[in-house]
Amino acid sequence: MRYRFIDEYKKAWPINLMCGVLSVSRSGYYDWTRRDPSERAQSNRDLDGRIREIFTRHRQRYGAPRITEVLHDEGIECSENRVARRMQALGLKAIQAKKFKVTTDSNHSKPIAPDLIEQDFSAVSPNQKWTSDISYVWTDEGWLYLAVVIDLYSRAVVGWSMSRRMTQQLVCDALTMALFRRRFPKGTIIHSDRGSQYCSKRYQRLIKNNSLRCSMGRKANCYDNAVTESFFHTLKVELVHRERYTTRRRARSSIFEYIETYYNRQRKHSAIGHRIRDCQEVCV
Repeated sequence: MRYRFIDEYKKAWPINLMCGVLSVSRSGYYDWTRRDPSERAQSNRDLDGRIREIFTRHRQRYGAPRITEVLHDEGIECSENRVARRMQALGLKAIQAKKFKVTTDSNHSKPIAPDLIEQDFSAVSPNQKWTSDISYVWTDEGWLYLAVVIDLYSRAVVGWSMSRRMTQQLVCDALTMALFRRRFPKGTIIHSDRGSQYCSKRYQRLIKNNSLRCSMGRKANCYDNAVTESFFHTLKVELVHRERYTTRRRARSSIFEYIETYYNRQRKHSAIGHRIRDCQEVCV
């Protein structure tokens, strides 16, 4: 074990120093390196290579659970605990989360809808329940606001819109995209918070004209729209907090690529059994 430790960290610290600290001889270490690697050591080296490749491909967004799922998809049998140990030995750590801040304003006198979801974010079929919310991204030109619509069945982002202003048009455009992509389903629950944009006459008219069912969470309760806030949390952690956007145009392009090419089609989602969504789940 001591020789293996020295071999793994020889690029970080001098071999002489580690041999002294671990009370082993240099000659003993070099004799060990000339031996044929054990089956377990060779297995770890092969596994380390696959872990590094998956970790790099997903731009440090995957931790041990998702990397384990990818390895299983490739026919490599290993436990999540083993993957976690190998990642620790390799110094690989998935990027960490930051707190999410609520943006919409619920202090208004506009009519509100009842909560038809009641924190039940399960769905048995596409277009049964959608959720929507607004977040923001800072650029050197100022704020860029993002509204999304998520299908709770596949957790795919089926509608989205970006604008320099947080208006009713922003949420209407996101919902309109979802309606077109999902071929105008009837009776779908569309859930949001009580923000003024969602209570606006234009947004409510769009819901009524397309035979959707409006649902709103309680005031100042982030858990009532947890799935959509979780998406924004993931977006900020995996993309936004790692970038500096000099322009809104650059931010739009980056977020578009993340949603449409990565999140919707490549990223495994724990809520749907670590599956990757296919194109039909995005555009039914």
